Amino acid sequence: MIMKIKYGLLSLLIAIIVGFVMLNVLAYNHAYSMMHFTNGGDRTNKPEALSFWERFKVIIYGVNIPRPVSRRPPSDLDPKCLALSIEAGNHVTLSAWYCDRGTNTPLVILFHGHSAEKTCLLNEARQFLALGSSVLLVDFRGSGGSSESYTTIGVREADDVAAVFRYAQATLPHSSIILFGQSMGGVAILRAIHVHGITPSAVIVEAVFDTMLNTVRNRFSTMGIPSFPSAQLLVFWGGRQWGFNGFENNPVEYAKSLNCPSLFMHGANDPRATIIEGRRVFAAVPGPKEFQEFKSAGHEAYVSMYPDAWTASVARFMKKHIPANSPCSASGGLEAP
Repeated sequence: MIMKIKYGLLSLLIAIIVGFVMLNVLAYNHAYSMMHFTNGGDRTNKPEALSFWERFKVIIYGVNIPRPVSRRPPSDLDPKCLALSIEAGNHVTLSAWYCDRGTNTPLVILFHGHSAEKTCLLNEARQFLALGSSVLLVDFRGSGGSSESYTTIGVREADDVAAVFRYAQATLPHSSIILFGQSMGGVAILRAIHVHGITPSAVIVEAVFDTMLNTVRNRFSTMGIPSFPSAQLLVFWGGRQWGFNGFENNPVEYAKSLNCPSLFMHGANDPRATIIEGRRVFAAVPGPKEFQEFKSAGHEAYVSMYPDAWTASVARFMKKHIPANSPCSASGGLEAP
């Protein structure tokens, strides 16, 4: 009897160890697929749109995200729009489109979200042009016309934001510089201010999550799958693959360095970055700030769903803060080593 009990306990221990190892392997593969773009194939549907069989396949094999590309020319934004190439360091080259309305106009630099590219923000760019601004549309590393084929959900992308901001300061003279970011783009902006100490005149961000762990948890929730411990393992292995601590990729902490005027916009029905998370980030901002909620919006482009309300909110914000305010400073932000 004692031998049977010992054998049973040993078998249980082995099963637990094997299960834990398999769970880590699945988490590693899933993290890799989320952060590395492929050369083709069908893109995996949004988590909330997956069937039961598709969810099972995602759990086992991870997602497939083809590299975001576009063949649209700069003239699709404006006949005088120019294509630029910006060096971001470490052999990373960023593709951008520049529409110049004159040195006395503010320059709005637009940064897209995860698994997107710069032409996804054409509607926003057109509205900024209509409001009298110059615009600079940027592809993050791995997307569009930029080099690389990976993403780090805002970590390395913050380096891109800092590089583009400094390029604009040095070579594109304008009365002020406003940074606009959608989802991951907003996260990258907040991190760039916190880590690199860049000083934009104002910031406009949409649909930012508060912590990396929470946004990964939300992904599991939208698929109807318990998040523990898979979300923690996914964040851990995603960071390990790129040499950073994924549990420290937290916009709610980055926001504490945001002292310039800021406009936060968020959808009330966003399942991936909930409005509670968005308000947590907003609450952490010490500088002058405004919050615009879109009642029926999810994780999507608000300018397309609410064009009048979006434009009115942005126009009021810019009229109030640009160019009267001087550039903001990063409080407590440290230059990256």
